[in-house]
Amino acid sequence: MTDSKTLADRIEDLLPQTQCTKCGYNGCRPYAEAIAAGDANYNQCPPGGAEGVARLARLLGKPVIPLNPVNGDERARPVAVIDENLCIGCTLCMQACPVDAIAGAPKQMHTVIASLCTGCDLCVPPCPVDCIAMLPVTGEHTGWDAWTQAQADAARERHDRRLARQRREREAAEARAAARRSASATASATPAATQPAAADAATDADAKKRAIIAAALERARKKKDELAAQGSAPKNTEGVSPAVQAQIDAAEARRKRLAEQQAQAAEQAGEGSSEPEDGPSAPPDQKPQ
Repeated sequence: MTDSKTLADRIEDLLPQTQCTKCGYNGCRPYAEAIAAGDANYNQCPPGGAEGVARLARLLGKPVIPLNPVNGDERARPVAVIDENLCIGCTLCMQACPVDAIAGAPKQMHTVIASLCTGCDLCVPPCPVDCIAMLPVTGEHTGWDAWTQAQADAARERHDRRLARQRREREAAEARAAARRSASATASATPAATQPAAADAATDADAKKRAIIAAALERARKKKDELAAQGSAPKNTEGVSPAVQAQIDAAEARRKRLAEQQAQAAEQAGEGSSEPEDGPSAPPDQKPQ
């Protein structure tokens, strides 16, 4: 049977699938394609280390060369650990994780699922309160000695599922936006005699959305008060620096937009629509804690 795999496919099969971007590309697949096209060297993957370079050299029929230090050093594999006493539940780390290894929900404490973490470090920079540490867990074992092919295959599958989910969410959002534009164009072409009734319906819909959002905010406020009374609320939302506060405000703005989108989805559901909501979602096999 003829092997239908391309050179990029075979290169990708040899990469550790941590999706860390240390190679300078946005994941293992883009790096594999760059190597196959001759746009990148085969010594730019720190998680693969010296053994990874040797594997690629054998495939490409080229000499074994040292790992490029510009891309990083070979090291023991780390796992991300979140200090839940400091976490403010902003979801930025969840959005950054390329393999859906972080569970949580807005304004709730997040947790790293250690068995799924690839040690990519990508969750650390976006954290506005610096509550994520990368702790080595493989002792003296580095590179492929600290990572198995089974782990690489599982990480690749989770990454591919995440990309597919994000693509579906984008397409659904674009479809809803197109439907709104079409409805708006239809409304503009409606005869003047029928426009007052349409305006009343729009006003009622806006009032319903505002009521849904207000109810959601009130529930969130009550939950926050309950957590504060129990001593388990986020402890570092006071006295933060302007830069940190700006990041927190940005996260709050994203949550507000998501709430508005959820309100609109709820309204559409009442009219028989069952479309998914906008925004980043938790993976279907991980429930927020």
